[in-house]
Amino acid sequence: MRKSNYSDDNIVLDEHDTTSYSIEFSDNNHYPSKNSVKPLEVLFVSSGNLKNFDLAPFIKVQGESLTEENINVTYFTIKGKGIRGYLRNIKNLKKFLKEKQFDLIHAHFTLSGWVAALSFPKHTPLVLSLMGTDALGRVKKGSIWPASWNHLTFLTYIIQPFVDAIISKSPNIDQHVWMRKNSHIIPNGVDLEKFDGLRKNYRHELGLKENQKYILFLGNPSDTNKNFNFLKEAKGQLSKDGFEIVSPYPVSHDNIVKYLSSVDMVVMCSQQEGSPNVVKEALASNCKGVFTNVGDVEYVIGNTPGYAITDFTQQELVKKIHEVDLIASCHGRQRLIKLGLDTKNIALRIKDIYTSLLTNKTA
Repeated sequence: MRKSNYSDDNIVLDEHDTTSYSIEFSDNNHYPSKNSVKPLEVLFVSSGNLKNFDLAPFIKVQGESLTEENINVTYFTIKGKGIRGYLRNIKNLKKFLKEKQFDLIHAHFTLSGWVAALSFPKHTPLVLSLMGTDALGRVKKGSIWPASWNHLTFLTYIIQPFVDAIISKSPNIDQHVWMRKNSHIIPNGVDLEKFDGLRKNYRHELGLKENQKYILFLGNPSDTNKNFNFLKEAKGQLSKDGFEIVSPYPVSHDNIVKYLSSVDMVVMCSQQEGSPNVVKEALASNCKGVFTNVGDVEYVIGNTPGYAITDFTQQELVKKIHEVDLIASCHGRQRLIKLGLDTKNIALRIKDIYTSLLTNKTA
């Protein structure tokens, strides 16, 4: 387990500790001086179970964007799957909260929310971000419809009185929040400096041919919900038409930037989503795309040139790919900026929630 040495914010490894969590401090944390405003101290509680990342990139991006708003973010990541794996970390979090004080706790995913709630943080507001499957259920193999009620959705339903604010990524997730006074809809933002929209060519670096038309699929091909087989079944027709599908999963966030800058278009054909990051990152990159109408996708792309919605038929998917391919210009970045879906604006909206909760706490 990785523990923190609070005097100098270093992380050291305790070889004799068998607990399963890690603590990470933002590289951009602030240290108050006599004339500066004291930064807020916020603890992010989230899963650390991703195969290729210690911390989900979009959670790290959100945390780092908050540090630009005079908020110090510390990451408590849970190593342990399933309900038992999460609940075993209640005592770990409780111990950590005795050693270091925070103004507010922000949990990402319902099970992380339960770990935070059951640690009984005294007089510390708790914010819960719903991630999608915890509210909508999981898509099961062999069906395009998820179970409407399972242990995750049940836990999402009953945790709501025990948190002070609930952030949903999209309206379809927000429909599962019955504590309406605590409900907020805030999608994840996109780093517009990283996804710069300049369409730089990284094909040689990525091992892609210069004269080939590429369709990018960024999801996990083995994830039933991501529905890769739907695109794969069109491979024969698309190959005849001069397209090649590239699916680089798993891929680093830095390489996602390069792929979106280099390919001809991205296809997302998920059966269920909240506010899919790949769609917003494609817009920020001015990368054309074809998407299924899930979550907030239709709202996000609007009538923007370079993008299209497909249904779940092969004929329609291939048709939309051809239509988008023929569009000369792409104005995704302008649309994203107009909607205010960059990390700066999203950070300010989240900070407003934090400030409101802390103001009410002291009132």
